[in-house]
Amino acid sequence: MKLTILGCYSATPRTLSNTTSQVLEINNHMFLIDCGEGTQVELRRHKIKFNRIKHIFISHLHGDHFFGLVGLISTFRLLARETELHIYGPKGIKEIVTLQMKLADSWTNYQLIFHELTSNASKLIFEDDLVEVHTIPLDHRVYTNGFLFKEKPGDRKLDIKAVENANIDVAYYRKLKQGSDVVNEKGILIKNESVTSQPKTPKSYAFCSDTAYKEDIVPIIKEASVLYHESTFLEKHSNLALITKHSTAKQAAAIAMQANVGKLLLGHYSTRYDGLNSFKTEAEEIFDDVELCEDGKVFMF
Repeated sequence: MKLTILGCYSATPRTLSNTTSQVLEINNHMFLIDCGEGTQVELRRHKIKFNRIKHIFISHLHGDHFFGLVGLISTFRLLARETELHIYGPKGIKEIVTLQMKLADSWTNYQLIFHELTSNASKLIFEDDLVEVHTIPLDHRVYTNGFLFKEKPGDRKLDIKAVENANIDVAYYRKLKQGSDVVNEKGILIKNESVTSQPKTPKSYAFCSDTAYKEDIVPIIKEASVLYHESTFLEKHSNLALITKHSTAKQAAAIAMQANVGKLLLGHYSTRYDGLNSFKTEAEEIFDDVELCEDGKVFMF
């Protein structure tokens, strides 16, 4: 997986920082997660090909998470896009986008497919042979979801020398990869584990957008390879986190620890702070493997 941070600050874009947007590359998919103002400029800056984006996931309808969406949709139109575009987001997102298209007389020349979300329980919203995406219900001032992106388990790996020595016909290779025992050319049953090995462990990425501290999400994101969790405030402003339904860096770390994730990424910082190191310092009091998101930073996992 490759994660590119296009923007990771809260509230308003500034000359040196952008609001929330990320691109996740996973098993030949390129998913856009949130689309704050200026996202398409950052996509160009990082040389990300627009035509590879076929699915956009919007966590909630606060401007710093989706004000760049209509502009991006319009640019796709100007670039003569033909591929359909799927947009997943809260109920109302279709109305917002289509009203702007209608009033501007700028209907797209490609198909826009909206998947509006209303459930307060985790739901499977995308699935193919390689990847599945689930919602993570969050607690914010408006209806909000995070998203869990999961690789599906791959096929078992053939030990070709062992397979050949066991006199297994090539016609059975697919069944071996799928984990089945097979009968060889002499009629002997060959145990799968004797000629194959375990596939690589599937990876997962949990994106937790704006939310108050919410332990309910722990079972959903349990054992995630990487967790991005908003950390708008430091502990000295925990009262503001409570009022605005945001989280502190320590609270993000507490969720990471309880979920036993592999790595914690912090982001959605309030611009009231001069630097970011204090976010990492506070989180590391509770959870060891913490990294700071920064605009333009790329994570490989």
